[in-house]
Amino acid sequence: LIWDLPYKMECQWKPDEQGLQQILQLLKESQSPDTSTQRSVQQKLEQLNQYPDFNNYLIFVLTKLKTEGKMWMLSLIDSSKGELQNWPELLPKLCLLLDSEDYNTCILITTIASKGELQNWPELLPKLCLLLDSEDYNTCEGAFGALQKICEDSAEILDSDMLDRPLNVMIPKFLQFFKHNSPKIRSHAIACVNQFIISRTQALMLHIDPFIENLFALSGDEEPEVRKNVCRALVMLLEVRLDRLLPHMHNIIEYMLQRTQDQDENVTLEACEFWLTLAEQPVCKEVLCGHLPKLIPVLVNGMKYSEIDIILLKGDVEEDEAIPDNEQDIRPRFHRSRTVAQQHEGGDSIEEEDDDEDDLDDDETISDWNLRKCSAAALDVLANVFRDDLLLHILPLLKELLFHPEWLIKESGILVLGAIAEGCMQGMIPYLPELIPHLVQCLSDKKALVRSITCWTLSRYAHWVVSQPPDIYLKPLMTELLKRILDSNKRVQEAACSAFATLEEEACTELVPYLSFILDTLVFAFSKYQHKNLLILYDAIGTLADSVGHHLNKPVIAQSNTQKYFVATVCTSGSCLPLYLEVRQSSFALLGDLTKACFQHVKPCIANFMPILGTNLNPELISVCNNATWAIGEISIQMGSEMQPYVPMVLQQLVEIINRPNTPKTLLENTAITIGRLGYVCPQEVAPMLQQFIRPWCTSLRNIRDNEEKDSAFRGICTMITVNPGGVVQDFIFFCDAVASWMNPKDDLREMFYKVELCVPYENWIHFSDQFPLPLKERLAAFYGV
Repeated sequence: LIWDLPYKMECQWKPDEQGLQQILQLLKESQSPDTSTQRSVQQKLEQLNQYPDFNNYLIFVLTKLKTEGKMWMLSLIDSSKGELQNWPELLPKLCLLLDSEDYNTCILITTIASKGELQNWPELLPKLCLLLDSEDYNTCEGAFGALQKICEDSAEILDSDMLDRPLNVMIPKFLQFFKHNSPKIRSHAIACVNQFIISRTQALMLHIDPFIENLFALSGDEEPEVRKNVCRALVMLLEVRLDRLLPHMHNIIEYMLQRTQDQDENVTLEACEFWLTLAEQPVCKEVLCGHLPKLIPVLVNGMKYSEIDIILLKGDVEEDEAIPDNEQDIRPRFHRSRTVAQQHEGGDSIEEEDDDEDDLDDDETISDWNLRKCSAAALDVLANVFRDDLLLHILPLLKELLFHPEWLIKESGILVLGAIAEGCMQGMIPYLPELIPHLVQCLSDKKALVRSITCWTLSRYAHWVVSQPPDIYLKPLMTELLKRILDSNKRVQEAACSAFATLEEEACTELVPYLSFILDTLVFAFSKYQHKNLLILYDAIGTLADSVGHHLNKPVIAQSNTQKYFVATVCTSGSCLPLYLEVRQSSFALLGDLTKACFQHVKPCIANFMPILGTNLNPELISVCNNATWAIGEISIQMGSEMQPYVPMVLQQLVEIINRPNTPKTLLENTAITIGRLGYVCPQEVAPMLQQFIRPWCTSLRNIRDNEEKDSAFRGICTMITVNPGGVVQDFIFFCDAVASWMNPKDDLREMFYKVELCVPYENWIHFSDQFPLPLKERLAAFYGV
C-alpha cells in the first residue's frame, strides 16, 4: 500500500498540454539514428532532469500510451548515456505497470537497471521479489519476466557484496515457484536459477540438493519450455556438480534419452547437448556403455535433415551456380590470416583459420546449431570415447542407411560414416575397400545434398586413401572430386573444394603426376564460381602450393599457363572493392603461397601487386593487413635487391603499424618479420629509418621460437645496424635482449650477432652492460663471450 500511495496521488496530477507535447516530441526524437538529433536529445534531457515534474510527465506517458510510450522510453534511456539522475524514482511506479501482456515494461525496468547499475536502486530487487507473491497472476508473471532478464544481464553483480548478495534471498525464493500451478511461472523460476549454475554461485550451491530434487519433480512437466529448462539445468550440472548427479545417473540418462526424442524440437536440442557434455566427463564410458544400444539409434535418427531444414537449404534446387551470392553469404570458410605467432617445428609459418573443414555439418544457411549438427557432434565425440566398441552398434545401422533408396536416409548414413571416422578409424579399415568406392559413386548422386555430404565424409578418410595404391583409390577419388569442384550446385562446389584441400594436405607430392589436370580444373573453376566459393578456391590453390612446392615449376606444368592465370586472378581480386574484404584476405594469402612455390610466374606481375599490397596495409582490417604484410615479406626474399623500387610503397606504413598502440600481437610479429626481410635485401633503403622501429621490432620478435622467418628477419636487422649503427644506440639493450631470445641460431647468424656487439667500443659496452639485468648479462656471456 505504501508503494501504491505516491502513484495514486500522482494520478490526480495533470500535465500541461504544451509541456506534454514537448515531452512526446523528445521521446520521438530519441528514436532517430541521426547523430545531431541524438545530441539535441541529450542536451534537452540534461535540462529536463533538473525539473521535479519531469518524472510525472514520464509516468503519464507510460500509463496513457502503454506500449508505444515504453518503446519511446527505451530509446530515451539509450540517449541518456547513463545519466539517469532522477530516474530511480520511476522504478516503483514502473513495477506497478507490470503484467504478462506487456513485455516492454520488463525490458524498460531491466534496461534502466543495467544503464544505471543495480546498486543505485536498492529497492528494485526487493520490490520485484515482493511482486512475485502478488495474487494477481499478470503482476507475478511480469515481475518474474523482469527478474529473469536481470539474472541474465547482471548475474555477476547479483553474486557480489556490492548488493549485499541478494541471491541468498532470491535463490530460495525462486525454488518455491518450481511447483507453481502456472507453467510459465515454473519456466521463469528454473530459467532464473539456471543463470547461476556454471558460475557455481555459493547461494545456489547451498541449495543444490533441493534444486536437483525439484528438477527431478518437473521432469515430466507438460510444458515444453519447462522441460527445456530442466534439460538445460541438467547439462550444466553435469559440468559443475557431477558428484550430485552420479547417484541418479542411470535415471538421468534414461530421461535424457526420452527428451532427445521429445515432440518439441527445442527440448530435443537441449537434451542432445547432454551427450556432448557427458562425453567430456571421465565417467562417460562407465555410466553410458549399457545405454549405447538405445542411444546410438536416437543420435543417428537425429542426423537426418528435418523438413524445415530442407526448405531453408532449398534442397530441391539442384543448379544454382549462376545465382549471385547475397552479401551476407560472403563469409570465408577458411580465415587464412598469416601469422608467425605459432610455428611448425620445421619453421614454416602457419595460418590462423577456422576448423570449418572438420565441422560435422556445414549448413550455414540454416541455424547455427540444430539437432542434426548436435547429434553428429555427439556421435563424433562418443566415437572418440568408445572407439571401435561403438561399431557393434553402428555397423548394422550403417549397412541399411548407406544403401537406402530414399536419398534423405542415405544422406544421413553418409554423415554418420563421416562422424565416426576419427574415433573408429582402426575398426573401419576392413570395411573401407568396399565403402570408399561406394562413396566415390555417391559423388555423382542426383541430389546435391548427397553429393556435398559425400565430399565431406570422403575428406575424413583421406589419410587412409592416400596410404593405399593410388590407382585404386586416390586417382578415382581425385577425379570425381575435381568433377564436383565444377558442379552446377554452389553447396557441392564448396564441399568439394574443402574436401580437395584436405586431400592435398594428406597426399602432398602424390599429386604431382596429376598436377596438370588439377590446375586445369581449378583454373576453370575461376570462371564458374561466385564470390563465396571463390574464397574456398583460393584456399585449395594455396594448399596445393604448400603441398607440392617446387613441383609447380616443372616445365610440363608451366606449359599450361595456369600459374599465370592464377597470378592475374589474384591481382584482380586483390583490388576488389571494400565490400569483399575476405576476397583480398584470401588472395593475399594465396599470393604468398604462390610466391614460395612458383615465383617465376609471380615475378612478372610484381609491379602490379606491390601498389595493391601497399594500399592494403591498413591495421584496422587486421586479417587483410596481416596477409598483405606476410606476402610482402615472402616477395622480398624472392626479389632480393630488385625489391628496391618497391620499398617506398610499403616501408612507411609498416613502420607506422609496428609503432601503433594496441596492435594485435600477430600483426606486430608479421610486420617485424617483413621489415627485417626488407632490410635484409635492401639495407640502404630501410636502415635510415632504423631508429624509428628498432625498439618495437625487438620486443615483437623476442618471444617467437627459432625458425627460418625469424632467421631472415634478424639477418636483416644486423645488416641494417652495420649500415646505420647510430640507429640502434639508444635502444641497444633491446637489441641485445632480442638476440638473447635465440635458442640455437645458425653459426653464420651467431657470427653476425657477435660482430654487431663487437662494433660497440669497450667503454660504451661497459656502460650498456651495466644496465642489463643479470640473466641477460649471463646469457650474452655464455653464448657470445661478451
